[in-house]
Amino acid sequence: MKIIETDILQARILIVDDQASNVSLLEQLLSEAGYTNVVSTMKPQEVCALHRANAFDLILLDLQMPVMDGFQVMEGLKTNSTDSYLPVIVLTAQPGHKLRALQAGAKDFISKPFDLVEVKTRIHNMLEVRLLHRKLEEFNKVLEQAVAERTAELRESEARFRSLTELASDWYWEQDENGRFTRVSGPVLEMLGIGVETLQGAPSTATAGGWNQAEQDLLQATIAARQPFLDFALTRVNPDGTRQQFRVSGEPMFNRSAQFIGYRGVGVETSAQGRNSGGQHASA
Repeated sequence: MKIIETDILQARILIVDDQASNVSLLEQLLSEAGYTNVVSTMKPQEVCALHRANAFDLILLDLQMPVMDGFQVMEGLKTNSTDSYLPVIVLTAQPGHKLRALQAGAKDFISKPFDLVEVKTRIHNMLEVRLLHRKLEEFNKVLEQAVAERTAELRESEARFRSLTELASDWYWEQDENGRFTRVSGPVLEMLGIGVETLQGAPSTATAGGWNQAEQDLLQATIAARQPFLDFALTRVNPDGTRQQFRVSGEPMFNRSAQFIGYRGVGVETSAQGRNSGGQHASA
């Protein structure tokens, strides 16, 4: 990110001083240096309104003025400006005012009587920092918008993927971080062989139902360890002696902060008999 010299010379500058000679000197100095957008006022009470209307890139502010001194002007600017960066260089002949001005929010100071080389250098450096700060704010806004749009796209894509996954599988399930089922279709409860709460919160106990206990134990251990699995084999022997075979896959889910938020999985029946009979699509 770089600021070109043209941007600096076209920056909006406001001179605030109750002495006409100081205003004329600064205007002439800035004009000779190539600055093209310089305005001035000898009425400090007008500064806040002028800044709201023009969003100056730099305000050259005298501290000792009647009616309203420079410290009061800075307090007004902090109250009225939506800009978190106070673009002020104070002008002072009092060494003791420098620290107080910086503590009040000023970004730099220029001593009176003016050293013309110092004035030009401090103004140029201040404007470069100010414009970089503004570009960074604009970049962050664009980045935030891009992240928001991308997040929305990912959520939509995930929703489509989930719908397609459910259509392409015999069952689908989701669990929260505490192992409670939040979404279930198919023989998931029987497959896991554990007691769970139904989606409505009522207690429900799954029976063994002919499932291979060793396979169930291994699957539960894999889920408890938050490990993904692909085509995990499960078998079940029905009361009539027929045998069914299943393949299940699952993965842990994490949020954007890498915190575990649950589990999700899908499965299909692979046994020939199960397919010939239309499979099982019971909803838990």
